[in-house]
Amino acid sequence: MLKVGARAPVFTADSTKGPVDLGEYVGKQTVVLVFYPGDDTPVCTKQLCALQDNYARLQQKNTAVFGVNPGELGKKQSFAEKFHYDFPLIADEGQKIREAYDVGKILGLFFQQRIVYIIGRDGTIVYAKKGNPPVSELLAVLEAHGQ
Repeated sequence: MLKVGARAPVFTADSTKGPVDLGEYVGKQTVVLVFYPGDDTPVCTKQLCALQDNYARLQQKNTAVFGVNPGELGKKQSFAEKFHYDFPLIADEGQKIREAYDVGKILGLFFQQRIVYIIGRDGTIVYAKKGNPPVSELLAVLEAHGQ
């Protein structure tokens, strides 16, 4: 897992909302990057729905939200439509993003870990936590960093 203060790796990837180039956000917006194990699974659905429920509050803090896992884009599209996610779900083809962010694997080699990063406008990681932190914690971090 990358540490707070590390430079966030930039990437370009396909998503449910079209191509995403993380480099375009540096200097402009804070980014919440959520690595989650699987599309349309109970805990992942709960985690992403909590972000969707608070999406307007996150946007008010000039924050972009992205979900990331190696699943195929078609499955992500169905998942995003089913739960009306306004933020993009990124297809990590070849798992290059997971590797760049040092997100490990669980259950053998089948699923990636659940990790949430917040990337400041300066492109450095200001928050890194395994698991499913409450959105209130993410909002508090954004507030503390003047976002």
